[in-house]
Amino acid sequence: MASTLTKPAPPPAASAAVRRRTRVLALPEARWALAALMLFLLGLPPALLGAPAWVWGTLFAATYVTGGWEPAWEGLKALRNRTLDVDLLMVVAALGAAAIGQVLDGALLIVIFATSGALEAVATARTADSVRGLLDLAPATATRLLPDGTEESVATGSLVIGDVAVIRPGERVGADGRVLAGASEVDQATITGEPLPVLKETGDEVFAGTLNGTGALKVEVARDASDSVIARIVRMVEEASETKAPTQLFIEKIERRYSLGMVAATPAVFLIPLAFGSDPTSSLLRAMTFMIVASPCAVVLATMPPLLSALANAGRHGVLVKSAVVMERLGQVDAVALDKSGTLTEGTPRVTTVRTLAGREGGERGRDEDEHECRPVGDTDGPGGDLRGPDEDRVLALAAAAEHPSEHPLARAVVLAAHARGHRLAPAEEFGSTPGVGVTAVVDGDTVEVGAPARLLSGSEDALSVRAATVSAALEAEGHTAVLVKVNGVPAGVLGIADRLRPDATATVAALTRLTGTAPTLLTGDNPRAAARLAAEVGITDVRAGLLPQDKLAVVREQEVAGRRVLVIGDGVNDAPALAAAHTGIAMGRAGSDLALETADAVIVRDELATVPTVVALSRRARTLVVQNLVVAGVFITGLVLWDLVGTLPLPLGVLGHEGSTVLVGLNGLRLLREAAWRRAAVAATG
Repeated sequence: MASTLTKPAPPPAASAAVRRRTRVLALPEARWALAALMLFLLGLPPALLGAPAWVWGTLFAATYVTGGWEPAWEGLKALRNRTLDVDLLMVVAALGAAAIGQVLDGALLIVIFATSGALEAVATARTADSVRGLLDLAPATATRLLPDGTEESVATGSLVIGDVAVIRPGERVGADGRVLAGASEVDQATITGEPLPVLKETGDEVFAGTLNGTGALKVEVARDASDSVIARIVRMVEEASETKAPTQLFIEKIERRYSLGMVAATPAVFLIPLAFGSDPTSSLLRAMTFMIVASPCAVVLATMPPLLSALANAGRHGVLVKSAVVMERLGQVDAVALDKSGTLTEGTPRVTTVRTLAGREGGERGRDEDEHECRPVGDTDGPGGDLRGPDEDRVLALAAAAEHPSEHPLARAVVLAAHARGHRLAPAEEFGSTPGVGVTAVVDGDTVEVGAPARLLSGSEDALSVRAATVSAALEAEGHTAVLVKVNGVPAGVLGIADRLRPDATATVAALTRLTGTAPTLLTGDNPRAAARLAAEVGITDVRAGLLPQDKLAVVREQEVAGRRVLVIGDGVNDAPALAAAHTGIAMGRAGSDLALETADAVIVRDELATVPTVVALSRRARTLVVQNLVVAGVFITGLVLWDLVGTLPLPLGVLGHEGSTVLVGLNGLRLLREAAWRRAAVAATG
């Protein structure tokens, strides 16, 4: 367990890097949407309080211009290419509402769609920011070793295959390569997602952007900077985002065809009666009435209120869904792929087991503890009462005291476990650390060694060493990281350390299995043993371990090709390509990397994993309300259109019927704002 007495200095690139983040108001879509919203809010009180029409009419007219000119212009350009853009239809619908005196309704439509467009632009810009910022993980400079043994500082981009780079303690690796000399533990969580640093020795591969521990390494560059794993992640995210199937609301697909039919039918309603000798005035009135009662306002509002209400409700419960399109897509998923570290687990190693060997005090009085079951630290209930025997406490206290000066993640886990048991740690003297081996310190006059069993037991064949090796192997077979504790050269105990499951992980996996009909797939860069142990605990049978980012992406694409709509849940840089390529991606908010948060379609702000199946169920409920609203809107439109075509529908009655259906579907959609809607979704998810 490598460690240091002082914190390593931040790498040069980390201290010099400036985060490139697009400001919201730097985007024209955001500025126009904000202007439209402010003008609408200024005009709303006068309109509701009966002020003169010129007061609120002027403000609403400005709302139409600021919020509608850009989508109208884009729609006209699409029309020139013989495509009817839905944004243009929204502008036409808003102008139509204004033409029949519903100026406020039209302005509201403009604000809704301008805001939606702005949010989409912000999300796109932030994703691009994070993809570019990912390159900052690699340091700006590296130390190159020259053939004569001297060193020079060069830009990492100038390193070529065959160069030898010197990586000092605390520095980030500047290029993909292989270790020529040295040993150190390297934190490569950004690439593989592994929660613990990995020992790197001669011949091992290292990746650009990973963080070196306490040892020094000489690395032979194996790939150009443009072909490093970090650079490939950037390309994969960009390509996945570009090739992902264009998203469109279900209602927009219907509406485009419906609006084309309505546009074509309106002149026919005027011209056909006229051709048969009808009075031009009555024909024009019939056509105007037809245009009003057949307009898509109710159809538009059939979708937006349910989805926006569900989106707002999810936000109140800690799930940030980035758009109405995402809210709709969440309900369509039929397969789930989960990351392990930081997603199903807390992402922090914990001491889960303390196994003592023969007692050091009292000779034969000590018990052969290695036959006892593994037991969680702090678990004092169960058969036999208090499970925390003095031998266990002694082993843990000595190990924690020796590890206290260290900053290694495993050391912090040991110290935290000792504090949880109420131990006061004795001061450690003569502290020393060897990368890949462990630490040594003198505690209360005893020499304590804590580290890797294979290294500390090397060459030892006595009974206690054999027993320690057996216990360590058993723990590692169960997916734990085994840490040996030796006191005065004699093995005293073995600590089992593992990443701890989130409390709601098992229930979440069961709920997702119920919703999709298949158990989730576990995708992790961690070792197969740890992955298998955790998967067995939560009920996952499909385990893919030891994966790099491109491997996770390949699994997702494999399922998409098989016709599955995959929901990917992750938190790290290594999950970003899969999040981008999936039908829907959800990131864990608290520990999630910037790239994962911006690439994902939704974010679990409070890291409450159980909200995932609930928001999926809520999305399905929203889709049900959309269908209900479409039926209501369809009945009203069909009835009013037939009345207008077959009989004589008075214009005021047509307006009343049209507006009544619009209000009705709007209110129906707002039902998902209620707290009860979230509770019902939670019940539906868990069955």
